[in-house]
Amino acid sequence: MLAGGAYPAMLALGMLKAAPAHAFDLKGRGNGKKIIILGGGLAGMTCAYELNKLGYNCTILEARNRAGGRCWSVRKGSTNTETGKATLTAHFDDGQYFNAGPSRIPHNHQLTLHYCKELGIPLQVYNNVNESTYYFAEGKGALSNKKIRVREIHNDTRGYMAELLAKSIDHGTLDTGLTKEDSEKVIEYLMAEGGLDPDKLYKASARRGYIESPGAGDRPGKIANPHKLADMIQSGLMDPDFYNVAEYTYELQMTMFQAIGGMDQIAFALQKKVAQSLRLGAEVTNIVNIDNGVKVTYKDAQGEHAIQGDICICTLPLPVLSNVSNNFSGDVSRAIDYISYMQTGKIGLQFKRRFWEEDEHIYGGITHTNNELTQIFYPSYDYLGKKGILLGYYNFNEKAQKVGELSYAGREKLALQKGRLIHPQYDTEFENSFSVSWHKTQYNLGGWAVYTNETRKTQYPVLLKPDKQVYFCGEHLTYLNAWMAGAFESARSVVAAVHGRLTDQRIQYPAKTDK
Repeated sequence: MLAGGAYPAMLALGMLKAAPAHAFDLKGRGNGKKIIILGGGLAGMTCAYELNKLGYNCTILEARNRAGGRCWSVRKGSTNTETGKATLTAHFDDGQYFNAGPSRIPHNHQLTLHYCKELGIPLQVYNNVNESTYYFAEGKGALSNKKIRVREIHNDTRGYMAELLAKSIDHGTLDTGLTKEDSEKVIEYLMAEGGLDPDKLYKASARRGYIESPGAGDRPGKIANPHKLADMIQSGLMDPDFYNVAEYTYELQMTMFQAIGGMDQIAFALQKKVAQSLRLGAEVTNIVNIDNGVKVTYKDAQGEHAIQGDICICTLPLPVLSNVSNNFSGDVSRAIDYISYMQTGKIGLQFKRRFWEEDEHIYGGITHTNNELTQIFYPSYDYLGKKGILLGYYNFNEKAQKVGELSYAGREKLALQKGRLIHPQYDTEFENSFSVSWHKTQYNLGGWAVYTNETRKTQYPVLLKPDKQVYFCGEHLTYLNAWMAGAFESARSVVAAVHGRLTDQRIQYPAKTDK
């Protein structure tokens, strides 16, 4: 589902690695040499932050009137402009917010955690895995069009699979190459893993929850019968929309974190560090390599301006950069045009009360669907508060494209129509919404870079090298696409390369001695 399923699959198989927090103690001084940084997102501000430490004179040009790029939490008064649509303004209550961009920090993204610590950003646990959330499959099966707790499907599926495998091993129908004693150990494991009875049969247990909770006196609790395997299959509950479970994906395994008060706290902290370098409302229109430097033209409320520098670091998303006039080489221009970006969207829905907690005992986590919503996210903060904002949908690819074409009111209507199938409380508790389609959002035009095997092989390496005095930087130039760690890693890599070039040093990032 995320990046067509290929990205999490690669993570789960260990094909993509996490970004370690390398030491970053560069030697030498920049002596005031001028660096022009295009884009005031995490990558651009991190470049300026690290280069300022080294004595460079940095200027960040950011087209928006806010910094942070995709690291953005929508709050009361937040605005967004999409192509072909009017500017949308958020009308949430004071103190309410949702993360329109990144919302999770994996525990194995050490560099992101490093910057949070260095910048003094307090973190809290993000509950990414919650067995109390739901699966909801639209269709014609016996279990279709019903909300079913994740724990029921997980444990029933695990039990049936364990039963099938245990029987096969027990009857000698699998050529495992194991000794009898080894096979007995495997069967013993399967019985424990699947919750099988002494006859190696799967019967429902408390693992899948109760229909009557246990309590004091004569209340042992009542357990429902398991769902039939055939019903789960025929209802679509074993389709990719549901088996791409977060606890298996490397980057999504617990423990995960979030910035207290919104992920934009990371952007705010960086912005404070680079405030003197940052020019907001400055839209880049032309990038030109000149002899021994670079010339950048931009426009703001006062008109058109041109500045020159020794080096330019361009962090603009590639679909945006594709529309900026430049004199790049043919290979670079081709790479910019060929690398595609994820179509993705989110909607935040504010409710009068946190009914998912009060009525359904859901504290954080994700409900999965096979319809246009794809996912509903429950907030992992302000537990037991008065009000709250649900992420009413988080979708990708064709579903995101379809929903993105709707009006803002149409998106809200869809989110409520499909969401009330799971949570009928929507009808009486809903207050207002704010939606973002990143592939239609001005100055983004996509969620994150998506590579095919071909573009990763042919186009990606082209942008890892500078085009004369212009360096390219951002999550799109890492193997950590869609993650803040990609922005941080790319920034450090480019800072090391630029500093090495301007101080005539051979600097390798990450250094081989790093742990």
